[in-house]
Amino acid sequence: MKYTVYLFLFFTLFAKAQLPVLDNYNPIWNTQSSNSSESMPLGAGDIGLNVWVEKGDLYFYISRSGTFDEHNTLLKLGRVKVTLTPNPFKDKEGFHQELVLRDGFVTIAQNTTRIKLWVDVFKPVIHLDLTSGIPLKMKASYESWRYANRAVKGKANNANSYKWAPQGEIITYKDSVSFEGNGIKFYHRNRKQTVFDVAVQQQKMESVKDQMSNPLANLTFGGFMEGKNMKPAATYLGKYQNTDFKGYELSSVQSSKKHQLKIYLYTNQSGDQSLWDDGLKNQISDAKAKGNKAEKRTVSWWNNFWERSFIYVQKNNSSKKDSVYQMGQNYQLFRYMLGCNGYGKYPTKFNGGLFTVDPVFTDSTLNFTPDFRNWGGGTMTAQNQRLVYFPMLRSGDFDMMKSQLDYYLGLQKNAELRSKVYWNHGGAAFTEQLENFGLPNPSEYGWKRPDGYDPGMEYNPWLEYEWDTVLEFCQMMLKQQEYNGEPIQKYTPFIISCIRFFDEHYQYLAKSRGSKALDANGDLILYPGSAAETYKMAYNANSTIAGLKVVTEQLLKLSQVTSNKEDYAYLKAFYNRIPPLNFAEIEKHKTLAPAKSWERVNNTEVPQLYPVFPWGIYGIGKPDLEIALNTWKYDSDALKFRSHIGWKQDNIFAARLGLTAAAAKFNLLKMADSGRRFPAFWGPGFDWVPDHNWGGSGMIGMQEMLLQEAEGKIYLFAAWPKDWDVHFKLHASQKTTVEAVLQNGVLKIIKIVPKEREKDIVNLLEMTVEKKINLN
Repeated sequence: MKYTVYLFLFFTLFAKAQLPVLDNYNPIWNTQSSNSSESMPLGAGDIGLNVWVEKGDLYFYISRSGTFDEHNTLLKLGRVKVTLTPNPFKDKEGFHQELVLRDGFVTIAQNTTRIKLWVDVFKPVIHLDLTSGIPLKMKASYESWRYANRAVKGKANNANSYKWAPQGEIITYKDSVSFEGNGIKFYHRNRKQTVFDVAVQQQKMESVKDQMSNPLANLTFGGFMEGKNMKPAATYLGKYQNTDFKGYELSSVQSSKKHQLKIYLYTNQSGDQSLWDDGLKNQISDAKAKGNKAEKRTVSWWNNFWERSFIYVQKNNSSKKDSVYQMGQNYQLFRYMLGCNGYGKYPTKFNGGLFTVDPVFTDSTLNFTPDFRNWGGGTMTAQNQRLVYFPMLRSGDFDMMKSQLDYYLGLQKNAELRSKVYWNHGGAAFTEQLENFGLPNPSEYGWKRPDGYDPGMEYNPWLEYEWDTVLEFCQMMLKQQEYNGEPIQKYTPFIISCIRFFDEHYQYLAKSRGSKALDANGDLILYPGSAAETYKMAYNANSTIAGLKVVTEQLLKLSQVTSNKEDYAYLKAFYNRIPPLNFAEIEKHKTLAPAKSWERVNNTEVPQLYPVFPWGIYGIGKPDLEIALNTWKYDSDALKFRSHIGWKQDNIFAARLGLTAAAAKFNLLKMADSGRRFPAFWGPGFDWVPDHNWGGSGMIGMQEMLLQEAEGKIYLFAAWPKDWDVHFKLHASQKTTVEAVLQNGVLKIIKIVPKEREKDIVNLLEMTVEKKINLN
């Protein structure tokens, strides 16, 4: 039965008083931190800082999107230490550190001294503004552990593209750091020879090397730090968490009640060092010309960011900060962390984003530099990355998705060259463990390979034949238009190229085994394949079939495709070659199967439920929901693998299936406080800290509990407990936003834009699963 939602004109005062608002979620610390693991994230644009006060001194690490060295380690840009005299932070009482989410800054205050740290959204500049009731002297030091060449040995190579199989001696080369004028200039400059060259030779792509893009050669990144009325003072050596470093100190000329520190960052890829120097100077000049407008523009950006989407939750009739409250806070905190790399050239890394710290605080045996993170720096693991970016659809952060989508777009040519060189057919061949230059990770590709083994294949039991993860990013490209009406003409050739790879490659493989390219039904034979990393050497994996069906169906609806007779005819014919989904019978119940057959189980993913998420073939308001529910209930692997850790998706599956109790359980576990001082620094899970695919999957799960779509209808509260008060604003297709308040089990208000979509709203609060099955 469908329920009509009654519309109200305004919030009741009671609702305003009880439901949390954004300011309630600001993390506030009243004691200093013990070390960098108790840091607070701060950032904007494409810059991330880890901020903490330790033993009376302010510290922050600096990270920026795209700072990859020769070996594809994502290097930090250094650490800054600020010391004040007399020290206002020496007392135990009265300390206050707060992340002000609404305006995007961190404030640190004690006695009469207040420090405000913020990052410009539109220019790569870090600002520190200090005011005090008494005159103070300030020392600001730039600390670098890359003041000398450093050998990278053993597990430390997990941070780069060589991982467990370094080829010869691996050196993290020293940065250039020097006093210049009244400031400090610092930069890392890559050599011309990089891991790109090693991978091209290893993977037998030398014949087309001059056609391929190399993002690492001569890449130069760094910046300049200066302070108002400050000058160079001294250098010093030290250790932080057993990592030695060299400090370069600026000191204020005289005591003052006001101090300012600015750090200007710049990245350039050029064979001429003077071009980087000139670019940095222009960056500084341009930033200074903006003056006070920079802060106002940054605050305005963050205000608009929070206005376009939110989920504020609290247990019914409770003022306690319980587990439901934690969900709401951590949703906002993680979305804030995503916003800090909203405009990066490179996507936010699933294994820590911009906010990793000294690795000993994640694993005490890993006594490496702050540059370390597990699973590589320039390596993009698609199954993980997708969970970072899918929640941006419902949150309306379409502008922030471009770094991930354009990343793939930039690798299209390299991926198409792989298909041409290895198999002499068309289409873009993307692998799961993908380097930022479009080739498989060298160690995942395999250094010890059998003679005559296909050079286009990864010799790896987890990754072999896993091609289909790119389809989820194709789906995101298509959703950009479906949700926001954005033109996606630049993505259409890319998506078609990805489709063409599956068509031509699997016909190529079939003809290499026999005389026919298709099976007896005229369908592609998707063998060998892979259902995620779990069901290996699969025949017609459901995750692949579902992805091909959904992406092709959406392509065929695009006007730019229907108006192109050649593309439309090709895609229509291809669609008819996609094999049907596979089913199984378990305890006399029809279920989705992982594939038609498979040879082994290698991991703990549940791709038999991928037709539910991400592909949405089954769900609320869609046919045959009971088949998907049976899979959740009876599939032995689905039951055995069930968890909330890391990239696990059970919270999402439960929400999409309308299982309110299960969705509540797994989303509470997923979005619970991390156990670290900053509550959204989850992990390591299966990856690293902070685990961004943990946070992303948690966001998706909460969104799906509140809002789902099918056949033009917008279903509210598909898996939301009646006793969880919520105020949310989420995005839907057709440029729609839905804002609603549920309090004390009653829907108090709803605002829908555009207004004509009010007729499409269906309220499922308290509807039984049996009734949800019959909605379609």
